[in-house]
Amino acid sequence: MSDEARGKLGRILLLLGRVALAVIFLAAAYAKLKPQGAMPWSFASIRTSLAMFAMQVDSYQLLPEERVNFVAHTLPPFELLLGLWLLSGIGLRFSSLITTLLLGGFFTVMVRTYNMGLEVSCGCFGPGEQLGVKTLLRDGSLLGLSLAVMVGAFVLSRRASDESAPASLPAHQRAD
Repeated sequence: MSDEARGKLGRILLLLGRVALAVIFLAAAYAKLKPQGAMPWSFASIRTSLAMFAMQVDSYQLLPEERVNFVAHTLPPFELLLGLWLLSGIGLRFSSLITTLLLGGFFTVMVRTYNMGLEVSCGCFGPGEQLGVKTLLRDGSLLGLSLAVMVGAFVLSRRASDESAPASLPAHQRAD
């Protein structure tokens, strides 16, 4: 396979990876924000959904009550914005870094909770999903995907800067 073909395949895989992560974050935000039951969309129904999500966050027994509400009310909008940012492809190195850090944090909390033997609702995609081996495997896979996208974004950026640097400078002296 030529360098050009390998580069094109890498860019396609990077696009697919970032779009997959974007869709996952958008779906997670939607699941946490959507009205429960047959309630119509309104600020009151969103507040109710966020209050239910706060109970899931609290079940992890990690944060004091005032921080539980802060996390429960800011995480879904942040996931929505992060999903849109990933989808746009703008500043991919930074959005993929933030995604990897966030998923790493989620995964760490999930492993800790699972090891403590707590039976909690995962909260990843709304209410009702119990934390277990299946959710750990899924979130571990998402972390792996985000790592791959992050590495790909940094490598692609590095290659682009190497190609745009003056040819007279050795590669190790070119600006990033």
